[in-house]
Amino acid sequence: MILNVKYFGLIAELTTREEEVLEFSGSTIFDFLEVLNAKYPELMNTNFQVAQEHEIVSKETQISGKEIALLPPFSGG
Repeated sequence: MILNVKYFGLIAELTTREEEVLEFSGSTIFDFLEVLNAKYPELMNTNFQVAQEHEIVSKETQISGKEIALLPPFSGG
């Protein structure tokens, strides 16, 4: 499957891109993160959340959408 992956904040800085299109053959967010960590090892020590189709999801979530976003921690005020 083809995924449109968007990176925000610190994640965009670490990957040196704001978005990219990736071919993916796994089934869960965990599988996707394994692929991403192999491509960008610096992400392994970075805290972030994953959203699928604009909704925060867990690592066990099945990939069913075409858009995945990696979101750095938010600070509120």
